Amino acid sequence: MTRTVTCYDVDGNAYSVSPDKLRWRPSAYAIVMKDGQLLTAKHFGRNNLPGGGIELGEAPEEAVVRETKEETGIDVANPQFLAVAPQFFAWNNGDGTAQYYQTLLLYYLCDFVGGEFSMEGFDSYEKVYAEMPEWYPLVSLDELKYTGTHDWRPLVKKAVAEHENTRH
Repeated sequence: MTRTVTCYDVDGNAYSVSPDKLRWRPSAYAIVMKDGQLLTAKHFGRNNLPGGGIELGEAPEEAVVRETKEETGIDVANPQFLAVAPQFFAWNNGDGTAQYYQTLLLYYLCDFVGGEFSMEGFDSYEKVYAEMPEWYPLVSLDELKYTGTHDWRPLVKKAVAEHENTRH
């Protein structure tokens, strides 16, 4: 019997894939909060944390800073590792074909430095499916429609709780 893994796309559709069809893609994502709001990148009409693939030769902490700038225009600093989540996902190429990935999603709490929202850093794919980023109210986190294959909202809640505890 041939072993398969299940990959999920951004809409939650499942695909049974042979491991030899997988590509390795570790990625880093930023949790950035300011004034009771969460920095989100908009993909496919839903919110996501800014972040993406770690390039060869790049440290995850460098990747999360770079990806946040590219996807939002916002500058961040001082990435602090929070959690890792293994994931298998499917990416529709828009031409009827798909790519399948095995990844480790690395989550970092980052300090907001400054900057203005921008789409200038979008790559050719992001120009098709991404929109202007936004600050999303943390009090509405449970209602947030997120994109991606991993529900990262519990990590944000944990980061908020830990931040509140250190302030008292």
